[in-house]
Amino acid sequence: MTSEELQGRTAVVTGASKGIGLAVTRALAAAGATVVAGSRTTSEGLDALVKEGSVTWVPVDLTEPEAAGQLVAAAGTRVDVLVNNVGSAPARTGGFLSVTDEDWRRSVDLNLLAAVRVTRAALPVMLAAGAGSVITIASVNATLPDPLVIDYSAGKAALVAFSKALSKEVGPRGIRVNTVSPGPVETELWLGDGGVAETVSAAAGLTPEEVVAQASGAMATGRFSKPTEVADLVLFLAGDRAGNITGSDLVIDGGFIPTS
Repeated sequence: MTSEELQGRTAVVTGASKGIGLAVTRALAAAGATVVAGSRTTSEGLDALVKEGSVTWVPVDLTEPEAAGQLVAAAGTRVDVLVNNVGSAPARTGGFLSVTDEDWRRSVDLNLLAAVRVTRAALPVMLAAGAGSVITIASVNATLPDPLVIDYSAGKAALVAFSKALSKEVGPRGIRVNTVSPGPVETELWLGDGGVAETVSAAAGLTPEEVVAQASGAMATGRFSKPTEVADLVLFLAGDRAGNITGSDLVIDGGFIPTS
């Protein structure tokens, strides 16, 4: 992909301060897009992109219903690409009965409704232009649900279904809607303090390194995906080369999902 492929286009990215979101923001900007990056807090990496001039940071908490409109409004009158990335996957080591109504509400708000709201805010601008690409980061847990992340799995499954349904409605009007479903990725969600590896290790009597090794061993490639690899897939879906791809769920999991 050339650095000019998204020249003159505007993209909105949620959860943009770290991990997959930061990698996507960097990739879109490098391809020539003007990027509006939304997140609750900033980071050193995001600050560096803002200083380069093609990225604007908007501090938003997307569990708040009005935040979606504020984020999209910051993009002005043009939104060519929307990347719904924000999400969280707390490990429920106490099992299903330990997951409270409030846990479910927080999970559904962040992993499903945030994307629904931001898409609702951005769609009128795309429809007016007769073009646009909505890319939502789902998860292999949408089709391979795990009791350790039971509420996250349910939210991501709903996210894939929402995206597929919307693709049928808006496809005839020039809007493409797709999901990207990563397996384990080298991000703080898995590897950081309080992440999946650390939480699971404490409950299972293992070291975080052993948890990561077990997860890596379940993949044909023997390793986690890199945030930049997920970003490359998002970048492809954002551009014109993916012009007839819609309603698809593209998996990047190193062979984690078993074939039948």
